[in-house]
Amino acid sequence: LGVPGWRSRSSAMSLLLPLPLPLLYSLMTDFFLMYFREGNEPEETTQITYRELLVQVCRCSNVLQKQGIQKGDRVAIYMPMIPELVVAMLACARLGALHSIVFAGFSAESLCERILDSSCSLLITTDAFYRGEKLVNLKELADEALDKCREKGFQVRCCIVVKHLGRAELGTGDSPSQSPPIKRPCPDVQISWNQGVDLWWHELMQEAEDECEPEWCDAEDPLFILYTSGSTGKPKGVVHTVGGYMLYVATTFKYVFDFHAEDVFWCTADIGWITGHSYVTYGPLANGATSVLFEGIPTYPDVSRLWSIVDKYKVTKFYTAPTAIRLLMKFGDEPVTRHSRASLQVLGTVGEPINPEAWLWYHQVVGAQRCSIVDTFWQTETGGHMLTPLPGATPMKPGSATFPFFGVAPAILNESGEELEGEAEGYLVFKQPWPGIMRTVYGNHERFEATYFKKFPGYYVTGDGCRRDQDGYYWITGRIDDMLNVSGHLLSTAEVESALVEHEAIAEAAVVGHPHPVKGECLYCFVTLCDGYTFSPTLTEELKKQIREKIGPIATPDYIQNAPGLPKTRSGKIMRRVLRKIAQNDHDLGDTSTVADPTVICQLFNHRCLTIQ
Repeated sequence: LGVPGWRSRSSAMSLLLPLPLPLLYSLMTDFFLMYFREGNEPEETTQITYRELLVQVCRCSNVLQKQGIQKGDRVAIYMPMIPELVVAMLACARLGALHSIVFAGFSAESLCERILDSSCSLLITTDAFYRGEKLVNLKELADEALDKCREKGFQVRCCIVVKHLGRAELGTGDSPSQSPPIKRPCPDVQISWNQGVDLWWHELMQEAEDECEPEWCDAEDPLFILYTSGSTGKPKGVVHTVGGYMLYVATTFKYVFDFHAEDVFWCTADIGWITGHSYVTYGPLANGATSVLFEGIPTYPDVSRLWSIVDKYKVTKFYTAPTAIRLLMKFGDEPVTRHSRASLQVLGTVGEPINPEAWLWYHQVVGAQRCSIVDTFWQTETGGHMLTPLPGATPMKPGSATFPFFGVAPAILNESGEELEGEAEGYLVFKQPWPGIMRTVYGNHERFEATYFKKFPGYYVTGDGCRRDQDGYYWITGRIDDMLNVSGHLLSTAEVESALVEHEAIAEAAVVGHPHPVKGECLYCFVTLCDGYTFSPTLTEELKKQIREKIGPIATPDYIQNAPGLPKTRSGKIMRRVLRKIAQNDHDLGDTSTVADPTVICQLFNHRCLTIQ
């Protein structure tokens, strides 16, 4: 890893996984299903076999090669959950090019930043798509991002566009390996076209050959880059490699979900996040699994959509986020119990700690008290599961991630870096490497070392707090660093604060987390205005809009409070610990002797936002 005190396992990985992933596809039969594809509308369905996927991946690989893409190049992908997204990422893997997938809910600014950071040669995107009732003009956002890149002196070679909303015009809906036409009537979506840059996916694919020899890769060659929020505000390009990552996601998928050949697996995550990379694409594929690929949202067209799909495809293993569980709990048991769900055997959770109430509802109502719950703890950086129960083997405790996966060596440290034994609470760290650990931050190995190994030398630092009970079970207590976990997505407080102060009315901003009954945590912002500006509902909406444009809708704050002053130490450091207490109306502030101006605290309490918990 290039980190003092940590041993590299690249030689072991070379022995364990000498073949690049795409070669495995050819071992699959023509009739073995890879995906049941479920679109935004319930009628938009299709099935894809491994053989059909292989042909599409080979064609796409040939398309990319024709555009000059070769081993080591970076390709940005900005798409919704459609089969072409999987095809594009696997085509990159087949060529040894690194895919950098950007969640389709992110803004043009976020896409631009990621393209620039890894100097992506090419962008693959979509015309537009529906997310529930909402129409998203993705091409417009992609164009804006590429304009921003050009303004900063960088130009991608080309932008390949999938005709998703306009698919009916192509007449490809009857092909089993193509997505069917969108059933909902589409308004006239204006898709701008940049001659010399934009190319239609379908035209390129029609001309491409069905076969493409894979590029041979070393186990330690990079497979992909995936950006995750950093505490400094600048996203980190997490790099995972061919051998270690593939071995780890294949193994964790098999054992954590007790996978068998007859299973139908469904992970509801978007491929724009690490969960989608590991447990929608690579983990299931490496095990020859049949999975569900879902483009929609849990509440459209009604709140029983997930359970309807479970029955429709006889899903046996189901993996979703606590946020989704808490959201669906609000609608009661009937939308769940009107469906059979008899096929379900294992229920998983991912993204954030699950509260015991949600865990019990998931177990008792969704799983009818007969399904094992696997509450998994892991990170973008770890590649796969780190702490997790094994279904049928680990006695469950509601809300606990239970024990480490095979070969994982966790420890709990105090502030001094001393390992705590028995019942304890402190920093969660890992004592030795595992195959799926990230290898570096793209283009910045120093940041990799500083972020994950500097605080406690010799340990990988997760940034999460953890408690171990008397039975040895691990309980994740939340982030310790300046990160927020909103609906299972990590957001940097610095990134949100930076977006706020870019508004001409804002002199200073501080962002903290606040408990939320559905999201788990939401953003509570304190803003200090520049002279001559007045705090108003209009300004609040402008600030929310600016954050959506700079970062994306997931970062939209629930609360923005006017703060004539912020509690600071005499050295000028903002005391976020105090702000978190104010946001929650908790007057037990602890030691405030270092606050430079104590009157600021009273002002903020008197004008705090009315919140729900």
